[in-house]
Amino acid sequence: MPMHQKRLSAPKTYKIPRKSGGRWVVKPSPGPHNKYAIPLLIIVRDYLQLADTAREARRIIAAGEILVDGVPRKDYKFPVGLFDVIKIPKLDKSYRIVFDEKGRYVPIEIEDDNVKLYKIVNKTMVRGGKIQLNLFDGTNILAGNEYKTKDSILMTIPEKKIIDHLKFEIGALVMVTGGGHAGEIGRIKDYKIVRSSAPNLVTVESEKGEFTTIEDYVFVIGKKDSDKPVIDLGV
Repeated sequence: MPMHQKRLSAPKTYKIPRKSGGRWVVKPSPGPHNKYAIPLLIIVRDYLQLADTAREARRIIAAGEILVDGVPRKDYKFPVGLFDVIKIPKLDKSYRIVFDEKGRYVPIEIEDDNVKLYKIVNKTMVRGGKIQLNLFDGTNILAGNEYKTKDSILMTIPEKKIIDHLKFEIGALVMVTGGGHAGEIGRIKDYKIVRSSAPNLVTVESEKGEFTTIEDYVFVIGKKDSDKPVIDLGV
């Protein structure tokens, strides 16, 4: 695996200048989220502008002044992704990573910094017959069998205690997390199971119109009887 990342070929989720600021950009360490995660250094220096240089950003991070999901992270390459909560206690400010209109990660200032929304991507049975939920950012927790893949759960951070359950169902409020509609919010209108190796399809109805995407790109953010997401998304 390459140790460096060129600015020009950085993931589309990076909201950074592509042709200025040097040829290279920090590459995230292995860890939470997928290949589109952003290194904590870029969040601190480029997004929140808490430092002017990479050296200053590394010092701030190494001092444990930046919390991700309630935990101090001292690795400047720590991967940050969708719905992660960034907290800076010294400034009494908190941010949540969301999508902008172009499908890039951006931080928005929030007040509900003690909760995070997770998507269930898999379920496994572990020793003792207990059910383990495998979540979208690599987190694993033990829970009951009433939770299904594609559902979302709202948990406290950093304790990771489940406080709400959002079902993947017709009418549920969702956010699209990939493809040309990344960042759009709408409701599930239809769900089609494809009897082949191709992914299942979800039809979403948003303010901009109706479109179809694959189920992997659909993240439940609110219940069908509610008009608002269960977390602050700046909308």
